Amino acid sequence: MDRTWLKNYPEGVPAEIDVSLYPSLVALIDESLRQHAARPAYKFMGKAYSFAQIDEASRAFAAYLQGLGLQPGDRVAVMMPNLPQYPVAVAGILRAGLVVVNVNPLYTPRELEHQLKDSGAKAIVIVESFASTLQQVAREVPTKHVIMAAMGDMLGLIKGAVVNHVVRKVKKMVPPFELPQAVRFNAALARGRGQTWTPPATGPDDIAVLQYTGGTTGVSKGAVLLHRNLVANVLQCEAWYQPALRLIPPGEQYTAICALPLYHIFGFNTNMMLGMRLGGCNILIPNPRDIPAVLKDLSRERFHSLPAVNTLFGALANHADFSSVDWSHLKISVGGGMAVQQATARLWLEKTGCPICEGYGLSETSPVATCNPVDTKAFTGTIGLPVPNTELALLDDDGHEVPAGQSGEIAIRGPQVMAGYWQRPDETAKVMTADGYFRTGDVGVVDERGFFRIVDRKKDMILVSGFNVYPNEVEDVITQMPGVLECAAVGIPDEKAGEAVKVVLVKKDPAVTEADVRAWCEANLTGYKRPKLIEFRTELPKTPVGKVLRRELRDKPAARA
Repeated sequence: MDRTWLKNYPEGVPAEIDVSLYPSLVALIDESLRQHAARPAYKFMGKAYSFAQIDEASRAFAAYLQGLGLQPGDRVAVMMPNLPQYPVAVAGILRAGLVVVNVNPLYTPRELEHQLKDSGAKAIVIVESFASTLQQVAREVPTKHVIMAAMGDMLGLIKGAVVNHVVRKVKKMVPPFELPQAVRFNAALARGRGQTWTPPATGPDDIAVLQYTGGTTGVSKGAVLLHRNLVANVLQCEAWYQPALRLIPPGEQYTAICALPLYHIFGFNTNMMLGMRLGGCNILIPNPRDIPAVLKDLSRERFHSLPAVNTLFGALANHADFSSVDWSHLKISVGGGMAVQQATARLWLEKTGCPICEGYGLSETSPVATCNPVDTKAFTGTIGLPVPNTELALLDDDGHEVPAGQSGEIAIRGPQVMAGYWQRPDETAKVMTADGYFRTGDVGVVDERGFFRIVDRKKDMILVSGFNVYPNEVEDVITQMPGVLECAAVGIPDEKAGEAVKVVLVKKDPAVTEADVRAWCEANLTGYKRPKLIEFRTELPKTPVGKVLRRELRDKPAARA
């Protein structure tokens, strides 16, 4: 495909950057920890942690892991929410020459067992709130070394003890568990400080992370992300952010809100690793679903960047305490993980003055592949332009590029694309073309300026009497209706049409009726796109990252709210 998008790059953003600037993610981490030693790297529950503190603690953790006899390339799982122990553990694992396996802490025992077995993780760093899940599968998995963290581990003796007491005894967030082999996180650091850390010779083609896909369409697979993949994407994002970063007053530290889970690749690289490269501070939000607590944390901070998903932007903007936060320093609102809806983007711009800059990527692309220019003044409704060193193509079912103006499967080629799926050459072959493109499974179109737009996932498309209906379009229309907070559209079996459209809505105004929704759809959607079935619920089922689980809406009908 002709790279027409380059003509619309923001001023100062190059088409190509040197993605080999660091031989590994470890080299990037080492340099940042050294250069920015005195700066705060993270803030959590009012306490700041300097780059020097993260440096010292992660060296100790690396030494501890090496002392267990773990060898370069061995996998270590991390199963925690956004706690300061997370970046310490990740830096320690990588500095020991090991591989990070990010694990969703809300996994069921079955899901956890699959991931630990599939990855062959020999050790796990887990917060005690989820230890009972591990206990249920401990005998079945190869993971014999357990490092047990507690919420207050890094908050100091007194505050840490108080927080742990509240978590354990008052909120009762720690179910009983028995893992006699577990070593407490602080004890592991103490042991590591008395041991020798031997920096390994980590190279660009060594594996840094196994990032498991959501598994919403089948067995969860581990995307193999090499050191060079993650380094490339950090540098690509840095280059793309430049127009906005230049708006931060000289001498002021770049500060980002880290509400995205660090176990998700969006938070892992776009918050944690990009913050490392920029010498920035990440404000750790342990539970982004607790909107009052999020806004309380934000009200104490001066920040420049907020990467988030559509649902979080909407929840924040619609909350009564929104105005308690000073949004005037916000330079970058990056939307990803799911489609940003126009109604959400309009409200966000109205309330903050900072437009949502939608991007696109996947676990398999480390994650960022495209993004709207960060100096945009308005929401575009597209996923933007390919970032530097990145090519996109639109393919038909046979792998050929579609003619201009037609929709096709988005395929991505660039230094951030994974090496393949962990121990699944057959699955890798299904998604990788002979010339190095990764087939995403997303259907898209591109305009004459080179801006791409997602039409939808191939598997989510609804076929009504031979006509394609894309759920994103239906959802986007309905969420612009006054009184509707959220909406999801799915296909359901229909005797006459093959499939029909079903929508599930969450009300913002309790007075909204089914008749109101039908009238809105009649005015805004052609006949075959209008929902046959309308269901109201109090909330939509979502992943911890905020993606709506359409499969669950199809497979598990609920009583009307």
